[in-house]
Amino acid sequence: LLVVVSTAFTPPKPHVAAPLSTPRNDDVSAGLTRAPFSPSPLFMNKKKKRRPRTENSKGFGGGSSSSSSSSLSGGTTLIKPKTTSNFRYAGSIRPGLQTPKRFVPDDDGRIKFPDYAQDGLPKNRPALFPWVIEVKKPNEIEKMRAAGRCAREVLDLAGREVRPGITTDEIDRIVHEASIERGAYPSPLNYHNFPKSCCTSVNEVICHGIPDDRPLEEGDIINIDITCYLNGYHGDCSEMFVVGGEAAADHRVRRLIQSTYDCWIKALNFVKPGNDYKDIGAIIEDHVVEQGFTTVKSFCG
Repeated sequence: LLVVVSTAFTPPKPHVAAPLSTPRNDDVSAGLTRAPFSPSPLFMNKKKKRRPRTENSKGFGGGSSSSSSSSLSGGTTLIKPKTTSNFRYAGSIRPGLQTPKRFVPDDDGRIKFPDYAQDGLPKNRPALFPWVIEVKKPNEIEKMRAAGRCAREVLDLAGREVRPGITTDEIDRIVHEASIERGAYPSPLNYHNFPKSCCTSVNEVICHGIPDDRPLEEGDIINIDITCYLNGYHGDCSEMFVVGGEAAADHRVRRLIQSTYDCWIKALNFVKPGNDYKDIGAIIEDHVVEQGFTTVKSFCG
C-alpha cells in the first residue's frame, strides 16, 4: 500500500465571494483553537474482526425501532429512536421524535427505485479499489447532469424554508414531495435503513443528521444534504444555512462558513484533466489548518 502525503502543493488563488451559505460544510468542525500540525500514525493494515452480516440490520439510528412513541393530534405516531445511555454528546443537540418513514409511490412506473429501497441493503457495490475509475459515456454524463440538477432544485426549495420555528421533519417532507414531483427517488430513504429522505445536521452534528421534531432556533446553523436518484443516477449536493439570516451569525459562524466555502472553491479550481484526485484532500486540509480549523478524521478527513 503506497501512501502519499502532499503538503507542498499550492493551488492557483481563486476569486472568492463571501456567501451567507456554503456547500459541503459537513466535514469541518467548529473548534477555533489552532494547534501545530502533527500527522497521526497510520494503522491501515490493522485487521478488525468482521461482524456477521444480517438481513435485519438496523442501520442509521437504529432504523425505525424505538424505545417509546407518542401521537400527534392528527393521529400520526411519533417515534423515539433508540439511544445509548453512555453516548458522549459534543453539544446540546439531542435526538428528537421522528415521524414514520414516508412512502414513495410506484404504481405508474414513473420513478426508478434504487436496489436498496425495499430492504435497505445496497447490492450494486462500487469497485473494490478506489483507483478503478469508470469512464462515463456521453449519454451517461447527461443523466448525471439531470440528477444533479434535480437535487439542486430540491435543495433550493428546502433552503428557502429555513427559518426559526420550522422543524427538520417539515423540511424532510418538503424534500420528499419535491423529489417525487420531479420523478426522482429521495436517495437517503431506507439506505441501510436510514429513516428519512434527506439529512439535516444542526450545529455540532457533523453530518447525516436525521430530521425530527426539534424546531430550528435563531442563530442555529444547519446543513441540508440532498441526494436524488433519477434514471439510475444519484445527484448529490448540500449547503449550509444560518437560521435567521446573516444578522443571526456570530463571528465564529462567519469564519467557519467562509473558510469552508474557500476550500470548496479551491478544490473546484483544481478539478481538471491531468490533476490527481488525491491532491484535493491536501488542498482542503492545508487551507483548513491555516485558518485554525480541523477536518473530521472520523470520516477519513
